[in-house]
Amino acid sequence: MSAALRRSFNSLEVPNYRRYFAGQLISLSGTWMQTVAAIWLILTLTDSGIAVGLTTALQFLPMLLIGAWGGLLADRIPKRRLLIVTQALMAIPAIGLFAVTATGVVAPWMVFLAVFAMGTVNAVDNPARQSFVMEMVGPGRVVNAVSLNSVIVQMARIVGPALAGLLIAGFGVVPCFALNALTFVAMIVALWGMDPRGLHTEPVAPREPGAIRAGLRYVLRTPELAVPLALMALVGTLGFNFQVVLPLLAKFSFGGGAGTYAVMVSAMAVGSIAGALVNGAHGQTGPRLIAGGALAFGASALLSAAMPSLAFEIPVLALLGAAAVTFAATINSTLQLAVAPKMRGRVMALYSVVFLGSTPIGGPLTGWLAETYDPRVALLLAGVTGLSAAWAAHVSFSRMRSRQANPSTAELTV
Repeated sequence: MSAALRRSFNSLEVPNYRRYFAGQLISLSGTWMQTVAAIWLILTLTDSGIAVGLTTALQFLPMLLIGAWGGLLADRIPKRRLLIVTQALMAIPAIGLFAVTATGVVAPWMVFLAVFAMGTVNAVDNPARQSFVMEMVGPGRVVNAVSLNSVIVQMARIVGPALAGLLIAGFGVVPCFALNALTFVAMIVALWGMDPRGLHTEPVAPREPGAIRAGLRYVLRTPELAVPLALMALVGTLGFNFQVVLPLLAKFSFGGGAGTYAVMVSAMAVGSIAGALVNGAHGQTGPRLIAGGALAFGASALLSAAMPSLAFEIPVLALLGAAAVTFAATINSTLQLAVAPKMRGRVMALYSVVFLGSTPIGGPLTGWLAETYDPRVALLLAGVTGLSAAWAAHVSFSRMRSRQANPSTAELTV
């Protein structure tokens, strides 16, 4: 067990990554705290599942619209410098939400605007963070580091919502926005304090016309990248909409409040941490893990839809979190190892687009299904999506192995 734990945290032996880990944990905890507060504020102001879905959609719409350009910036600008700028800019929407809620003038459109603004900055920040992992730890530790990044996200999903639930219950949403603005300082300090000599810096991509189209063509002619991205697009659009599903499930299915929502988010995060640590200890990636993660995700989502009470729902959400993080982290690692260094920012931007940028499509659909029928219907959709992705992964990767084994046959087929 102790040896497995050491393998799980292997990347923390790298000083620069240790700084990054601590800064990200603080910053993302604040982001999750604000996310819970913003969604609960919208639900309080409108009492509408569609409005909750719209809030989530606006948060990720910029990723869908400009995420590819964000990846191009990550290829053209030193990533550490770019991240310092984006982290500073992310504090501005949080300060705006603090101001309008503290003065009592908040309206739904103000929340929508702030969420959209933060999503716009994140469209640049996220591809840079995804591709910066390789520079911090190198290819030998990238699978472990990607898994630890998932641990960061999931730990933040525990700390942030739990703190948000306590603050909302005691003081309202105002402190959540103020504290989130302060948490970005931790990430800026971590980035600023890194030793540049310890970074595996990659060459900056030259400025050339059609760079984004070149990235798309590169992915389309590389099945090792195109297939995982297509699978992530399917599950990301129709399955990974828990920011919409969980608050509606808490309120309408189980008759709870902000505390119930926070408990459900935290339960899913606990499972995600366990799944990420196991994945990081193995340090492996590949088609079987992708297909297995999709299958486990689909089965646990269907099981979650069938749970009759909160007491039964909590452990199933933990299983769902473990399956979700295994699927997403394995695809992330697969892409990081398969991509050419000069294309890393653009390819990881496409990963961010299909993972996060698909939410503007899936979020409103999930909100509409939950409000028109029942939040459990959205979980049923996620389950079917996961099972479909598992089948598609099995078929696609089998064909790829067949073509690699018989290249002459593949050429004749083409």
